[in-house]
Parts: sequence; structure tokens; C-alpha cells
Amino acid sequence: MQELYKQYKRLLFTLAYQLTGSASDAEDAVQDVFLKVHDIDLERLVEPKAYLCKMVTNRCIDVMKSARKRREHYFGEWLPEPILTSEEDSLETVVRGELLSYAMLVMLEKLSPAERAVFVLREALGFEYHVIGELVGKSEANCRKLISRARGKMGIGLEETVSAESASEEWVRRFLSALQEGRVDTVVSLLAEDVALISDGGGKAIAAVNRIESRDHVARFLLGLIRKYQQLEDSPQIEMKDINGQTGIIVRSGKGIETIVLLNVEKSVIRQLYFVRNPDKLTI
Repeated sequence: MQELYKQYKRLLFTLAYQLTGSASDAEDAVQDVFLKVHDIDLERLVEPKAYLCKMVTNRCIDVMKSARKRREHYFGEWLPEPILTSEEDSLETVVRGELLSYAMLVMLEKLSPAERAVFVLREALGFEYHVIGELVGKSEANCRKLISRARGKMGIGLEETVSAESASEEWVRRFLSALQEGRVDTVVSLLAEDVALISDGGGKAIAAVNRIESRDHVARFLLGLIRKYQQLEDSPQIEMKDINGQTGIIVRSGKGIETIVLLNVEKSVIRQLYFVRNPDKLTI
């Protein structure tokens, strides 16, 4: 059992995290599954990887159904919990090559639990359709329909590759420098015309309840926020870390992490900015 745990824990956590958008829920799901497997005769597990993935998927589908009801009453926008993915972190718990971008995790919220499960198993973990069918208890044809429906809801073409452009640390540093130096033209040039800024405070931290949209409004908000920070006697520290497989921004005060910012960059301009401020999601 210990060997199974060592071999598959990271894979199962990666699967569970992308299904739930929550590191704590993912950890719980993986632990629950291994507790149940503990009483099973291991000689009966001909395909342990498939069996464990099926158990985790089923557990997470139940979590997703209950989470959907909770999020109907969530204060403001809900964003996935960020996770640290630095290669220097010896406690890294995800399989980096099988982790969807943060922007994609946000888009997964548009899907039903079944659509999300099939999409993650196919597009993130690369399972074949017949295997996915066995894992979720559906026919191969039904799984293909679910993928098609999921891509439609997310605005991804059937033949389009599911990937996201990742801004380099140098690019993010240049963007931060432009903000800190008040170079308005540069800031504006790095934002898409239809850029949107989404904040998640969960009612526990000050955050914009509604999305801030358009290049002009987002630029004003960001420049105003930086000026506010600079005027504080004990201004927050801004650092960059590898978060969800991309360069993320951490805003830290004497009390700890205040905000984690992730960018969705396409064709060298920012399409979305995600500000995670709910303290329950800032435990990385």
C-alpha cells in the first residue's frame, strides 16, 4: 500500500485538484480513497492506476456537485485555489506536465461535473476515450459527446489544442516595473482591449465584487492600486513565484500573503488577471 501511495499520490492529487479547483478538497479525496483501498486485497488490483483514478474521479464528482450548490451562495466571484509549483519545492505535489493552466481551471467552472471529469481525464491526463469511459461509467461515444459539449461551453474548437501561452518571468517583471514606475502607455500596451480583472475575496477580504472590464478601466485600477501601496508607510512586498505552472505574483505584508495574482496572456497581451484574496486560499 505504501508503494501504491508513493507511486500514484501526485497523479491522483493532480487529477483531484483539477476536478475540484481546491487543494484541500483534493488532498481529502486522495486520502479518502487510500483509506478505502487499504482494506482491499491488493492482488485483485490488476490495474491499480485505473482503479485509483476511477475512485478519485467518483469521489470528486460528489464533491463537485455539493460545491456547485455552495458556490451559488458564494460572495462575489469564485476562483480556484492557487498552488505552488516551483521545481525547487521538494514538497511539490502535482505532475506539472499534466496540469492545465490556471485560466483553464477558471473556465472549467462552466462545465457540469461529468463534462469536467471527462475533459480533465482527456485533455490534462491524456487518457484514451475507452479508458475514460471505464473510469466514469459511460460509453466511449458518450465521452466524445461530453468533450465536444465541454469545448463548446469553453469556446475551444474541436481541433484546437488545449494549451495556454505562459508569460515568462522577464515579461511579468517588465509589466510590474511599468506599473511601479507609472508608465501608463506601457501598461496599456500590455493589456488586451477586452481585458478583464476578476477578484475573489469570498467576503473575507476586500475585493472587487464584479469584474473590472476594458483596457482603460483595468489600467486605472492597477495604477491606482500600485500608487496606494507606494503611499503606505509599510508597503507590501511584491515577489514572483512559480504558481500553477506559470509565473505568479505574490503580494505579502507583515501579516502574511494578502494577494496572489495570476495572468492569462495571449499573443503577448493580458486577457485576464486573477486576484485571489480570500485568505482561505492563500496558504501556499
